[in-house]
Amino acid sequence: MIVNKKAAYQYEIFEKWEAGIVLKGTEVKSIREGRVSFADSFVRIRGEEVFLYNLHIAPYSSASSFNYDPKRERKLLLHKSQIRRLTGILTQRGLTLIPLCIYFKKNKVKVEIGLAKGKKLYDKREKIKRRIVERETRRALKDRDLKN
Repeated sequence: MIVNKKAAYQYEIFEKWEAGIVLKGTEVKSIREGRVSFADSFVRIRGEEVFLYNLHIAPYSSASSFNYDPKRERKLLLHKSQIRRLTGILTQRGLTLIPLCIYFKKNKVKVEIGLAKGKKLYDKREKIKRRIVERETRRALKDRDLKN
């Protein structure tokens, strides 16, 4: 499983969906090697189809001349009802779709996409401060327990 680590930090995620992805040639082998980068990747609905943009899948190292564009747009496979629901949600609110992780399920590559809203800078700082305070309280409790 390859996880988009920055997604949880930069976005507040409301819902998640599992989607198939249309790949070419040696992209699957490259994904198995873990050579994927989520930097600036996003999902957009165009008509009745869903596409994943800017997902960088590095060319397979053992491939010969059958390489592909690493950042090409890739079609995601969702049910029509899911696409219609997503279209309705995205037009109403200021939300976006982002890829959260890529994994294998029964030898098929799946992408987990999330309905997300970008966090403000002060939200990110607040979360970091809260994490530091929690860590310090755990340390204090642990030290207190060791002294007793």
